[in-house]
Amino acid sequence: MHNKFKKLALAAAVAAAAFASQAQAGGYQINEQSVSGQGYGHAGRSSNVEDATIVYGNPAGMSFLDRAQISAGGTYLNVNSEISNVQANRTLDSGLAQGGAPTGAQVPVGEVPGGNEGDMVPGSLIPYAFYAHPVNEKLAFGFGVYAPFGSKTDYEDDFQGRYFGNYTEVTVASAQPTVSYRFNDQWSVGAGVTYNQVEGELHRQVPSEQTYNPDADIDSRVDGDDDAWGYNLGVIYQPAPETTLGLTYRSKVDYELEGDFSATDPMGNVVQSDSANLDLTTPETVNFSLTQQMSDRLKLMFGASWVRWSQFEEISVTGSQGNEITNEQQNYSNAWAFATGGEYQLTPTLALRAGVTLDNTPSNDNDRSVRIPSDDRRIFSLGAGWTPMPDLTLDLAYSYLTERGTFVDQERDDSLNGAGGATYSADYKNEAHGFGAQLTYRF
Repeated sequence: MHNKFKKLALAAAVAAAAFASQAQAGGYQINEQSVSGQGYGHAGRSSNVEDATIVYGNPAGMSFLDRAQISAGGTYLNVNSEISNVQANRTLDSGLAQGGAPTGAQVPVGEVPGGNEGDMVPGSLIPYAFYAHPVNEKLAFGFGVYAPFGSKTDYEDDFQGRYFGNYTEVTVASAQPTVSYRFNDQWSVGAGVTYNQVEGELHRQVPSEQTYNPDADIDSRVDGDDDAWGYNLGVIYQPAPETTLGLTYRSKVDYELEGDFSATDPMGNVVQSDSANLDLTTPETVNFSLTQQMSDRLKLMFGASWVRWSQFEEISVTGSQGNEITNEQQNYSNAWAFATGGEYQLTPTLALRAGVTLDNTPSNDNDRSVRIPSDDRRIFSLGAGWTPMPDLTLDLAYSYLTERGTFVDQERDDSLNGAGGATYSADYKNEAHGFGAQLTYRF
């Protein structure tokens, strides 16, 4: 029984950590590192040098800034999810269900009690801060702190899919010192080193014996952390003063997560505890964008991002003795996102922005989980930048994200602990509202 708890609970929880840590640009990779860029859908992320947030967008862009500046802000995300067409069944070995010997085949024996309220993603604020300092006309330094990945889902206590995951919280925080050099009026390059910390806490429930009462479930959870280094590179090319091309590469980051596993009964007794290890690699990304100054007041932008998800083929978790706890195939696909947007200088002090983003998911229908029930996205953004004085700019932005309706279809066998198993299938429809504010001060 104890060994089965370890295999099932740890596999589900740590697998979700891999999903959540890698996945809001086609999953849950976080895009919120610039409110000024949010206003035009991040279409000019690698090419539009607006403020100090270019430290993240493209390190080469710092050398195009005319003076030192700091940009700090954040985006509040409010996510709404609807769950429908739910089927959640208890299962038991067909032989045992008929009072005979086990056959190894599971059959449904009744519904899993519980609810499906949805709206399981709490509202969250994603902050950031960047500083850029041009030393002279060619050389510039910068520094930034931001969140590149993160996820949180928190279902109700009696969620019918609780045996597949009912709580997930994973955060990655990064610090990035950066340098750029401008060779001439046309070419600039930049590079940054990233120090990254990941923390996670993940839960799922296990039915106690043949009781599927949520008050009698055993709570299994994993928490862990690690830190690792990565880097990014950027180049900017201006073939003409009104045309800017940008290209940015962000490296993969290799983590070796070390964590603890525990399974606790409703009385607070620890049924099982162990350590756990998972090698996790977040994928490299490439972003290309074009900024075209159409007139003194109007500029248009286009961007494309590629994420190498295909290297995420499986999840392999090992226990304290080096034994393989689980090996699950994931078969993610490389994913693209495309954005287009523009900015119009309405008055000398007020700029208006708008953008549209199409963001494809790397997941597939066979492996989608209740922890990350997402699909392809469309994002519509509006923004404005107000500069009441030359040294100060306030940026505001709003984004509406809508996902294609998707579904999950999962099954699990907990029969070795005497409880049988469970299935859960449901349709999901997700949308989100993002409200951003940013302040830039120039020295």
